[in-house]
Amino acid sequence: MFKVGSIFIPVTDLERSKKWYEENLGLTKVDEWQENGADHGVGYVFKNDTTGLALIKTEKPQPTEFTVKGKNKNVYYNFEVDDIQQAYDRLKQNGVETTDIHDYGIMKGFDFFDPEGNAFSAVSEEMNSPYHKDNL
Repeated sequence: MFKVGSIFIPVTDLERSKKWYEENLGLTKVDEWQENGADHGVGYVFKNDTTGLALIKTEKPQPTEFTVKGKNKNVYYNFEVDDIQQAYDRLKQNGVETTDIHDYGIMKGFDFFDPEGNAFSAVSEEMNSPYHKDNL
């Protein structure tokens, strides 16, 4: 009945962010809007998917992660990739700041940061993961 329709990401420099997201995440642009100067954004979809991602211009940076315990932080959402090493190598080659790839047993993943400092995770589920697409 429900599914994720779109993810909204706050950015202060929309033009720089558009270029970065298109180059690094391989998104397809669907729409760009500006409503009376109050709301300016651009909407994308992921290739071979209908899930949307929208960049929304904000006046100041907004958090894309929350604190779990102490200084441990967690991102609000992650991006699933088929090949974690390929995704990691592509971002590194493009000069994107990343953490190392971590092996969690049933999942591998790493964090990466957009030019605004927004934190995201890329994950790849192993075949024995209950979250792997073939097991759902």
